[in-house]
Amino acid sequence: MTKNFSQYAKIIERFRGQVKQSDFEATFLDATKNIAKTERFLLKMEIKRLAQPCTRLIDLRGHVDGECKAFEDEERTHYLDDLAIRVYKDNVSAYGGYTFGVYEAVNNTENNFRVIYQREKAGSLPAAAPSGTPKVQEKLYYPAKFVPFGDFYNRQEERMNFAIAVGVTLANGEQIEATSSDLSISGVKLRFASMQKISVGDVIKLEFTGLTQEFQFGNQSNFEYQIENISVENQVQLIGASRILDKEKDGFKQFLKGFIQGNKRRYKINLDNTIAALKSRSLEQFSLPKINELPVFVAAKEGKFVPRYALTCNNNQAVYQYWQNEAKQSTLYNLIDSDRVERMLRAEKTGHSLLVYSFVHQSQGRSYFYTADEKQLAQDESFARHFLGFAASKSTFAITMLSIAAVDKVKANAPLTLANTLTKKDAYLDMPISEEVQSILSGLSYIVVATDVTTKQIRSDYQQFNYDDIVTSKLKAFGHKRLVNVPAMDEIGVNYRNQRQEPRFVYKTPVEVEAEGVMWTGTSQDFSVSGLKVHLDKSAVLTKGEIVKIAFPNLQKITSTFELKSLPYEVMRINKKKNVLNLRVHVERHQHIGRAFFKVLIEKNKAKLTKEEYADMTPGLAKALRSIYAKSTSVPSFFVQTSGSRYKVETLASGNNEKPFLMSMKGLSDRPKHLNLYPLLHHPEAANLVNLTLKKLQQADAPAEETLFISIKRNADAIDQAVTTKLASELSSTKLKKMFIDKAQKSGEFYCVQIKLSRTAEPDMEHLNPELSYIGSYAIHRGKQLEQEIWSVAGVMQCFDITQEVINRHKLLN
Repeated sequence: MTKNFSQYAKIIERFRGQVKQSDFEATFLDATKNIAKTERFLLKMEIKRLAQPCTRLIDLRGHVDGECKAFEDEERTHYLDDLAIRVYKDNVSAYGGYTFGVYEAVNNTENNFRVIYQREKAGSLPAAAPSGTPKVQEKLYYPAKFVPFGDFYNRQEERMNFAIAVGVTLANGEQIEATSSDLSISGVKLRFASMQKISVGDVIKLEFTGLTQEFQFGNQSNFEYQIENISVENQVQLIGASRILDKEKDGFKQFLKGFIQGNKRRYKINLDNTIAALKSRSLEQFSLPKINELPVFVAAKEGKFVPRYALTCNNNQAVYQYWQNEAKQSTLYNLIDSDRVERMLRAEKTGHSLLVYSFVHQSQGRSYFYTADEKQLAQDESFARHFLGFAASKSTFAITMLSIAAVDKVKANAPLTLANTLTKKDAYLDMPISEEVQSILSGLSYIVVATDVTTKQIRSDYQQFNYDDIVTSKLKAFGHKRLVNVPAMDEIGVNYRNQRQEPRFVYKTPVEVEAEGVMWTGTSQDFSVSGLKVHLDKSAVLTKGEIVKIAFPNLQKITSTFELKSLPYEVMRINKKKNVLNLRVHVERHQHIGRAFFKVLIEKNKAKLTKEEYADMTPGLAKALRSIYAKSTSVPSFFVQTSGSRYKVETLASGNNEKPFLMSMKGLSDRPKHLNLYPLLHHPEAANLVNLTLKKLQQADAPAEETLFISIKRNADAIDQAVTTKLASELSSTKLKKMFIDKAQKSGEFYCVQIKLSRTAEPDMEHLNPELSYIGSYAIHRGKQLEQEIWSVAGVMQCFDITQEVINRHKLLN
């Protein structure tokens, strides 16, 4: 709360944890009878607020004068020093759990640098000498946990958390004792107190001594299991084993089936796999509709590689449309051909991408594409400068970073993790991949990821190259011939959440928009029976909810049945530039003529109209391609979540986290399975991108961008001494950038990254609810916490490592 309750500190301390007591109201009233009624009410609300349960994690590293360490409580890991731990335990005991009162008490201990600074400023402590003045330390740790996309699989059976004594006879005949960790009908996980010499594939015999004390299994008491996996956690050896059945009718199997079914709520089902799957699936749903790179699936045809499918969304539409000719036909075959695929594969082996420089020449209404990649230009360095200078002088100049990965058909499957408990009404969510989709996938060889890294600053750098003496015959060699028979290329939209109540169709026709006597002209982009999207020629002073009058002059020429003038539409959304309107039919008293007209138009022209929602030509193909790409991508996505009135970035996800920049941030972390985002988030402007810019962004807006130059020194004593981050705009000249790069490479590592921040859409809970409900039925508090985490995601920040392009460019600029 914003009100200062410091004067009532003794009363707040007295009533810690007493809110739920039956005599609270009477006791509180007696203790505050001399306080004004309004003040008393606010004080009572504050005491009740402090008693509310809290889920926030506390990380005091770099914020207190003390050594912090991991402190676990109620499945949460905080980082506290000894004083904070004592305060935490004392307040938890008083409040009866982890509440906001505990959270605030721990964040306001006497050795907190913020508290020390405030007390000194207020004169509560004697001022120390200048050299000894405690410094309000900069935060050094921004921990974020890595979540792999697609890290889930469907268990065939439910696993029940069940710890009992088990007698184990190893393959060598040695007999030892173990404890079960979880149990299913056909499997078991065991804990050994000491390390055993065992291997995957060994056959062992188990006697469930903890069960035989209460149940009888007839003549057979030892059962054969085969070891499937071995792991070590906290110096405890764990093995997973599956039952070896030697007969169809098995009494022990039937016993376990009934025992688990009857006791799974008592002992709880092992939900680890389902929780991991739900986290990964929800993050994927936030990330993929906001990708800025263009994934292109390449097929082998007649001994050559050709682009076949592209996954598109709003953010990467510009990249896809760049590679279209005047007839809106895809020309991605100019960017990705067999020779370039071979060069990409060689570059991938060394951990590099392939940079392609391009421009489009317009002549007599036709588009002519020119491309040259870095390997081609490296063969003639003198011409390379001429080509780059000439290309950069064109308004269509672009630099595309290409990376490649093999298509793994296994990754197309993304099953729900519900162990055969999925209800019939949700069965469609877990349909197996059809034979038709499998046939298509079998013809796909690679995923090529095209990322446009062009910026104004980069274009300006390349424009420094003189091209007056360019050899035109050499330039022509990089031009692509126009094909008569253009290879088939399909655009597939990344769409998890379909909010359309009716289909929309792409259709362009002149539109006149009128409001309060002012008229704007424009062109329709798409329409449905009840909606319309219009691109205006000039910006309009309109707001959401305003009613406008629409006229269709060209459509009016083809119909006399309908009067297509002054049709009322309501503005549902308008972009930042005020030139794109999303409209909905506004019915006043009578039937809307526009609705009736478009209904007839759709019915009579279904075969000719193109659906706006990238309709699945092959059902299930979009989902399969989406799943393959998610599990293969190396572009990390950082998720911005709301935390009260502020934002936090504590989670990132990708197909893998082995890229150099991510590994460097992992090396800066003091927590296992976490990265330290200090290089990205400690810079004030980068922090503002998250804290301030995101608040202004809307879902349909283009992403906000920043380019960071990062230096990470080797063998530095502290993180703030090791890491230096500068915005590209701070290094105002080519010389300053070159100096930064050279200094970084001499002392350690240099990285240049582009970060692109987008506002996320709401999740499609229809696809998440089955697993969320399953978790909630066995762990209601965990289910609520996961649902809260899902709905807290407000933005996604992609991070593109463009170090290779920056180094190449500044070598050429020497």
